[in-house]
Amino acid sequence: MAGESPLNNRSDKLKNAITYVSEIMQANPGKDRNKVVNEALMRFDLSPADSEFFLKHFGGQ
Repeated sequence: MAGESPLNNRSDKLKNAITYVSEIMQANPGKDRNKVVNEALMRFDLSPADSEFFLKHFGGQ
């Protein structure tokens, strides 16, 4: 369906990781984004496919 978000078919873990990064970065704008992204990857134990999507769209190393 046109106009659907790519997140509609993603896991709750991925959605929680995105929310986590968004909240941390909003509360602490000076924090290292890559560090927060990598923390989220570990904290939410994302699948390889979700990790790849997350890194592609949100950065990290």
